[in-house]
Amino acid sequence: MARTTASWRRPAVLLLATVLAGCAHPPASEVRGRVDALLPADAILLGEQHDADAHQQLQRAVVLDLARRGQLAGLAIEMAEQGRSTRALAPDATEEQVRQALQWSTEGWPWERYGPVVMAAVRQGVPVLGANLPRSAMRGAMADSQLDAHLAPPLLALQQEGIRLGHCALLPEAQIAPMTRIQIARDAAMAQTLLSLRAPGKTALLVAGGGHVRRDIGVPTHLPPDLQARVVLAVAGTPADADRASTDMLWPTPALPAKDHCAGLRQQLGKG
Repeated sequence: MARTTASWRRPAVLLLATVLAGCAHPPASEVRGRVDALLPADAILLGEQHDADAHQQLQRAVVLDLARRGQLAGLAIEMAEQGRSTRALAPDATEEQVRQALQWSTEGWPWERYGPVVMAAVRQGVPVLGANLPRSAMRGAMADSQLDAHLAPPLLALQQEGIRLGHCALLPEAQIAPMTRIQIARDAAMAQTLLSLRAPGKTALLVAGGGHVRRDIGVPTHLPPDLQARVVLAVAGTPADADRASTDMLWPTPALPAKDHCAGLRQQLGKG
């Protein structure tokens, strides 16, 4: 059945006005106040811009804050495949042991960027679970037309447009629907992983790209109505209207220098 929006009652979006300009790490007191505003919650979905260092810094801070409260049930991450986990590792496990447990791929996910977030959870004795759709399942997802029915037609069109623009309008149109199905299947896998961490009185934390955590088209559309979830979007620079409408809390960070994100894809596709 198509889901248009999450069916739990949404709190008003909180725009946190303090921007972390010139601050390498958000102050613990500030993080605690922001987490206080989100709790109680069965799950917090924390969306990022992948190339914004400040976003991984705030993720680590949130992990530590929740863990030190005894609140963190587990950390689910887009950056590793579903089925990979650090559950069998001790808090003093080496980084190499953690990477092996998660079968970490540095292609697209630099360990120096995400390692501190992962290791913060491991050191606190909190399991880290891969949440992304396994590569082995992607071909099946691309061909699964039933995934098209998950979102109402206007929201499916919105998701498809996101795929189109996210690939710089360089994909053949025939690939848009299959690629959108992968996105929907990824969101479903992340939701399943979050649900596997559900524990009374605790909070599961998901770290993923901003598009995955949107209430209207992302992971929340795959979660059950009785799961109390909060969506936080870290935004480098000025939030867009869609950011405000599809999240519970915006976490502003300094804007990044202008960069042509499409240059590499154009070169890869021979269209540069």
